[in-house]
Amino acid sequence: MIINDLKGAIQLSNGVSMPYLGLGVFKTRDGVEVENAVKWAIETGYRHIDTAAIYNNEKGVGNGIKNSGIPRNELFITTKIWNDNQRNGTIMEGFEESLKLLQTEYVDLYLIHWPVSEKFCATWKVLEEIYRSGRARAIGVSNFLQHHLEELFETTEIMPMVNQVECHPHLVQQPLIEFCQSHNIVYEAWSPIMRGKVNDIPLLAELSEKYHKSPVQLVLRWDLQKGIVTIPKSVHKDRIEHNADIFDFELSAEDMRRIDALDQDRHYGAHPDNFSF
Repeated sequence: MIINDLKGAIQLSNGVSMPYLGLGVFKTRDGVEVENAVKWAIETGYRHIDTAAIYNNEKGVGNGIKNSGIPRNELFITTKIWNDNQRNGTIMEGFEESLKLLQTEYVDLYLIHWPVSEKFCATWKVLEEIYRSGRARAIGVSNFLQHHLEELFETTEIMPMVNQVECHPHLVQQPLIEFCQSHNIVYEAWSPIMRGKVNDIPLLAELSEKYHKSPVQLVLRWDLQKGIVTIPKSVHKDRIEHNADIFDFELSAEDMRRIDALDQDRHYGAHPDNFSF
């Protein structure tokens, strides 16, 4: 991945370009809060917005996009099918509702949000149908470990193009990164700044002085240099701008390894093998 500026992208296996830095809107309230976050992000130069049905803010995201004045084809919009839809077999209905709320005829990336046991392979078949219809330019998964992907590969006709997982200095999962890359699956990080906890890591404080960048900026740059798409969440204009200010420096190979070595295999969110929602 060549890292140039905020409008830079990584190419998915089907040739679609996915911006490597985006705005996440998890726990961002629908209405003014999410509309402002989307507005500020787009004004800053972001072209990638990531939401999900369960976030209950797709309508606000749609409003923010509509009011931005940016042509739809210049934006990359991701949303996800929720677990209840997988369990009751209403994947297509869930997708249609997301399109309606987002006020768009298509999404750029549609993901299975969690690997619901004994359901996600059937769910994937519906995503393949959606992809073939042209209403999702790319499809993928979220929170899938290697064994989930291997199970999916047994029945899939179209390989997932993205795997969005919890990823940060305390949860690197390098073998999973390499497994995905070996199958041309783009690795994408949610919660990349550990809900702000990266600011408490001594090594990052040390490197912050060296590079004159915040721990948050260091970690987002670390993501990109590892070939990982990253979607930090914020509802504050200054932080949205701050998160994008990562293109005027480069971490050395040694410092990349030092950040990798912070790995504790620690999940701050739910574990993909043990979630109860």
